[in-house]
Amino acid sequence: MTTYRQIFAVGEFRALLGGFALMLTGETVKMLALAVLVYAGTGSPLLAALAYVAGFLPQALGGTLLLSLADRWRPRTVLVGYDLLRLAAGVVLAAGWLPPLGMMLVVFLTGGLAPIAMAARTAILPDLLSGDEFVLGRSLFTLVSAGMQVVGAGVGGLLLAVTGPTGALWLAAASCAASALMSRFGVRDWPVRSADTTVRPPSGTGGSPSGAVRETWRVNRMLLRDERMRGLLLAHWGPVVLMVGAEGVVVPYAAGLGRESASGVLLAVAAGGMLGGEFLVGRFLPPRRREQLTPWLAVLLGVPLLIFLARPGVLVAAVALGLAAAGMSYHLGLARRFLEAAPEAHRGQAFGLLNTGMMTFQGLTMAGAGALAEVLAPGRVMAVAGVASLLATAVLWPRLAPVQSSISTSEASESEASEFKPSLSKASVSEASESKPSLSRTSVSEASETEASASESLP
Repeated sequence: MTTYRQIFAVGEFRALLGGFALMLTGETVKMLALAVLVYAGTGSPLLAALAYVAGFLPQALGGTLLLSLADRWRPRTVLVGYDLLRLAAGVVLAAGWLPPLGMMLVVFLTGGLAPIAMAARTAILPDLLSGDEFVLGRSLFTLVSAGMQVVGAGVGGLLLAVTGPTGALWLAAASCAASALMSRFGVRDWPVRSADTTVRPPSGTGGSPSGAVRETWRVNRMLLRDERMRGLLLAHWGPVVLMVGAEGVVVPYAAGLGRESASGVLLAVAAGGMLGGEFLVGRFLPPRRREQLTPWLAVLLGVPLLIFLARPGVLVAAVALGLAAAGMSYHLGLARRFLEAAPEAHRGQAFGLLNTGMMTFQGLTMAGAGALAEVLAPGRVMAVAGVASLLATAVLWPRLAPVQSSISTSEASESEASEFKPSLSKASVSEASESKPSLSRTSVSEASETEASASESLP
């Protein structure tokens, strides 16, 4: 069975994951420092709150309009370019050249490009990791995403106390430079993935802004029209985005218990539940069992939330939230099927659409839960979120449950991957195997017929 140690043995994966961790930590520190600066400059709690989410709100816009660039530009160029852009923005913020609203505008504009970088990063993973390795690799990104946001908040608070917001912004900018260096020297210069590779000024519409928007919409429509892809997207989104609505009213729930400060504990336990679920399901369940349990893990998202009808105390509420968040690991059973359904030429955009939809729908659900809490008690809203998640799981059960033939194919692919891996793992995507023995995937154009056949059978 594949282990996390095998995943970390791939040097390029470590560079991708390390750059991602640096990016998340730096962004969390930056947004926290920016919120403090904006509040100090304006005295407005609303503007301070908007400043804290200014880098996240435009990601839905960028994911809707520009995702096609993830497949039409070289992945390393996208990663390094985005880090350098964040570095420039970080220097402008730290230097204090702009008023508060100007600072928020800079963060808003750079945040819109985040989905492109994330899609390019994710699209490289199947070239490095095959079969169940890819599933565990994706789970590590989820683990790091949750962990680094917590770490970033803690580091940001410490830096604010020691260096002040300006010093925190300078250190956040330094993390951008470190991430750019890690991507430049740790990630290979993979070729563009899409057949439409023209990235030129307006004379070549493929590279113009309007051309990128049209291509993004065209491919998004193509992906959503595909029944299999649409079903998998809904299976990823439905159960979890509805459950997350409960987290949106944790603060008023804790306040209603007379323990407003406990809201941080409740959210921390939920994050811990998600981390624990990802690790246990990814590490100890074999691929066949993981896929069989996918719908049942999705059920776990909603059931614990029903206890909030009884308005439990902090301890029971924390346990319920932790158990519900552990159910988020159900997505690991969908990862292989999603990769198989994603068109090779548009793999980056497919993953970008998945991530953008998840982020957008979670934000809308949390906002809706907050609005519902204006007329219902927060505990009842959390229970409603659980019921909604269970209904979504029931409706999507056929999409969540694996087809038997799909499981058999997965097992056969794992067996073939194990048999052929010594020869495949030494081939290059762009060169003959003799020239770069350290590369981990076989070149379709230069591998032998036997190896190409084996590669096609891998998930």
